[in-house]
Amino acid sequence: MKGPLSLKSGRVAVLLVDFQEEQRVDPTIQPENLYSVIGKARQLLSVARERGVPVFHAGYVRDFTIRPPRPFELRSADGGASFSDKTNPFVAFCKEVAPVPGETVILKNDASAFEEGSLAGRLHDIKTEWLIIAGVWTEQCIAASVRDAMAAGFRVLIVKDACTSGTVAMHQSAVLNLANRLYGGGVADLERTLALLRGETAEVWRTQKPVPIRFTFDDVTAHYDSL
Repeated sequence: MKGPLSLKSGRVAVLLVDFQEEQRVDPTIQPENLYSVIGKARQLLSVARERGVPVFHAGYVRDFTIRPPRPFELRSADGGASFSDKTNPFVAFCKEVAPVPGETVILKNDASAFEEGSLAGRLHDIKTEWLIIAGVWTEQCIAASVRDAMAAGFRVLIVKDACTSGTVAMHQSAVLNLANRLYGGGVADLERTLALLRGETAEVWRTQKPVPIRFTFDDVTAHYDSL
């Protein structure tokens, strides 16, 4: 259900996940509505910077010298990673939302931004209570990062329209599945999130009990829109 929320100054951080050029140039891993979502992430980033909110950038860069190939992991013809290989120049962050000096960059070898080990400690060091998350793909790297953030003791706010996946249906169902168990956290759109960053109170959907949203193929969009 929705209820009013305000965020304490100095207890908030923003995490952008996998906004990398490869998502834009490789049609096999290009998400739906990517340009629109990058635009929204850019707005989120701009307001966070204006307000002095710490920003973290996570990128998937597959480096077998750090994490050896997993069983059944897809490989390229030359034996490297099938996508996001460390030698691929397109693993660079999208220029619209690229890190600036002073912002933390996390390079990971798996879905979660917490995989490489330092993120939770960095967030705790700055006394983060709420972690605002945006990025791609919703059911994979966003979902993994959200769950690990919760396990590390952070409240997570998912910016639903600043995330995306392979199709609208994949994205919407992923957000609903996360919302169903987003204990301590919430879901909002960009407009409400920006209001929160500016110190205002906004109506945010928050989980009150296990699996409150029993959606179907027919009503998934209606439930998503209600968040």
